[in-house]
Amino acid sequence: MQAKTIVVVGASLAGLRGAEALRRLGHAGRLLLVGEEPHRPYDRPPLSKELLRGEREPEQIALTRPEAFDALGLELRLGRRAVELDPAARRLTLDDGERLDFDGLLIATGARPRRLPGTPELVGIHLLRSLDDCLALRADLDAGPRVAVVGAGFIGAEVAASCRQRGLAVTLIEALPLPLANAVGREVGEVLAAVHRDHGVDLRLGVGVAGFEGAQRIERLRLDDGSRVEADVVVVGIGVTPVTDWLESSGLALDDGVLCDERCATAVPGIVAAGDVARWPHAGFGETLRVEHWTNAVEQANAAAERLLRGAEAVPPFAPVPFVWSDQYDRKIQSAGRLRPDDEIRIVHGTPEQRRFVALHGRKGRLTGAVALNRVRELMAYRRQIREGVAFEDAVARAGG
Repeated sequence: MQAKTIVVVGASLAGLRGAEALRRLGHAGRLLLVGEEPHRPYDRPPLSKELLRGEREPEQIALTRPEAFDALGLELRLGRRAVELDPAARRLTLDDGERLDFDGLLIATGARPRRLPGTPELVGIHLLRSLDDCLALRADLDAGPRVAVVGAGFIGAEVAASCRQRGLAVTLIEALPLPLANAVGREVGEVLAAVHRDHGVDLRLGVGVAGFEGAQRIERLRLDDGSRVEADVVVVGIGVTPVTDWLESSGLALDDGVLCDERCATAVPGIVAAGDVARWPHAGFGETLRVEHWTNAVEQANAAAERLLRGAEAVPPFAPVPFVWSDQYDRKIQSAGRLRPDDEIRIVHGTPEQRRFVALHGRKGRLTGAVALNRVRELMAYRRQIREGVAFEDAVARAGG
């Protein structure tokens, strides 16, 4: 399409990379970037790690150097939130009443953290998604509090590790039987549980939060097994939900995200989506996916920009092999593909006892996933094999497993 004005809604990783791709692919018209936060785009992974530990500062996590950012020729609307979309009129309304007319639209509004039902307004209870969230939590940690982390997914486990690395007393609470149980499988989850315990984390598994106690500040958590956890700071990390409330009157198809076709386009011409907010049919895995990780945000932003400018016939279906990583203490966890609890699993390149291995996941005779603990090179090779559709037994045989 020969769009004169393109608006990108969402000024985080997918939004910025989408804007960069639009310029790189030849869009020379107006390009507006709308972001709810007042900050220029920054990298989110350090929020639960280096920035939280005080090893880096906000200016060190910018996604683009100021001069490169300015060279994009973006019209910025930062600290502004999209509240309504009229696809027929090709118009976007912001929270201050400004209306932006567009020819093309890239939706990249990401996701927001889930809250535990019944969470009271007590000082010391934190969510972690934004730079401001991180700085507020870091300021609380400077006082040397007892920390309780609710949720042992990627964010919760990383926050727990960072707090222990700061020398704080940490309790990590997870309703499932293992940390990251749904993300990396049982084998890696068992090792990570042992790693956290080795580093002094009080790990409470298979138990949920029944309530919060305190006067003005959080004092303790009440768990549903009847026990209590004393805490001066609580971090809730129980997942996220896509930011689509502003689209509810738009007529766009919404179902745990913005529904797109296999090339990242909505049913409305000239409107595409990318990143945590986008749900699309993945031809390689035969299912509809919404992927919340860094690599997908970059890859999908590029694909959506290409679809917006070049049209459906000129671009291939977006069918990457999902990839995610996490750093906890001295362990690097990496996962590629689609993992399910009922997968066939083989351990190769090491053993769980060594805490350095690769677990291959197979389904219906095909290699569908791989998880690595401190095995970076091997994991990258398996990502390629998953993309190529290698048979599961062939992958195992190549590994010597």
